Amino acid sequence: MTSFIPADLLGFWAEWVRPSAGLPTVLWSLLIAAAAASGHLVQRYMGLPKVVGYAIVGTLVGLAGFEGAVWPLQGISLFLLELGVAIVLFEAGGRLPLRWFRHNPMLLLQSLLESALTYFGVFWTLQWLGVPEPVANPVALIAIVASPAVLSRVVMDTGASGPVTERALTLATLNTFYALALGYAQAGLLERGPAGLISKLYPVLVVLGVSFVVGAVLALAMRSALRVMSPTSENTSILLLALIGAGAALAAHFGGAAPLAALIGGILLKQLNPKPWAWPRQLGTAASLLTMLMFVLVSIVAAQGDWSMPVASLVLAVIGVRLVAKIAGVAIANKGSGTSWKQAFWVGCAMSPLSSIALLIASNFASASPLLGAMITQITLPAILLMEVLGAVLATVAVHASGESHRPWAPEAFARPEERESRDTQR
Repeated sequence: MTSFIPADLLGFWAEWVRPSAGLPTVLWSLLIAAAAASGHLVQRYMGLPKVVGYAIVGTLVGLAGFEGAVWPLQGISLFLLELGVAIVLFEAGGRLPLRWFRHNPMLLLQSLLESALTYFGVFWTLQWLGVPEPVANPVALIAIVASPAVLSRVVMDTGASGPVTERALTLATLNTFYALALGYAQAGLLERGPAGLISKLYPVLVVLGVSFVVGAVLALAMRSALRVMSPTSENTSILLLALIGAGAALAAHFGGAAPLAALIGGILLKQLNPKPWAWPRQLGTAASLLTMLMFVLVSIVAAQGDWSMPVASLVLAVIGVRLVAKIAGVAIANKGSGTSWKQAFWVGCAMSPLSSIALLIASNFASASPLLGAMITQITLPAILLMEVLGAVLATVAVHASGESHRPWAPEAFARPEERESRDTQR
């Protein structure tokens, strides 16, 4: 074909052609555009949170064999996922009501009980099904997590507020704290032999210590900035995003957990800065893009897991036991906590989503031991993908059933004309 093109024209064209970011950048850009459109359509015509649309696009691309995400996570994909999770957890930490635990200690008991029941329930179930202990232990740790990222998107899309919503977000933040500290520490011990209590506690203290130092520096830097900068300023938003990114990189480099450092930073900033401040709108836009990328990336990676029938039985067992354990843990310690039994049931259901944090912990185990990591991710990747979608749907059902959503759950296609007019006015 090039024989029909004059040589001088080819030479002229070659002088003007410049190397771009490459085809992968184009593919990721189109993928994010498709996810944004899918999220909008899923919410408008099915009444489901946008995260379901993001996950569907990522799943289809992952099942099609898209090679834009390498497992275990590494390089820029790992950093972007850690940054997205860090932003979500910084915001979650900034909303964690520590004084609530003093006035309502049963809430902390609910957190500890549901996390313990989830861990031991999943662990013993896997052992009963013949899964070896070095594999069952990490899977049980990952099962503790209830994704604050998915919950926050569900709350945003449904306009939910109330005791069930607030309690689910608080408990999800707390069990994320436990899982990150234990999961990152246990990854370093995966290929070691039996160890004593001190040997097991030491890595946990290192992860917590490094993460606390980085989180404290992040909180102090933001507190100093807020003394002279407006919380609603665009420059403040950019500063916060840059500090979270730097903190994530430093925590990971020195042996801490980047998401845990951001969570601690948000908690400390709330204590150091008594003035309430809203999540800046400018940062909200940037955070939404990173969150969307995070959900798509999780779905692409998780869709490439093992979907064979023997694995399916283990995955379904983990999902079922995990859901029952979370509901039971919240319900058992519900007396004196200030909520009804019905509300406790819906809190447990709302804590069912799994997503990016679980994937990060699984990636750490996969990097620490290729052999054991393959067995761990064989169970966790399908579970994460299923509970990213089904968990978001179940959390949506929970906030609507508890009467805390301020938006009617009716797809646009089946909404009455007056409802459509009201929604258009709100938009």
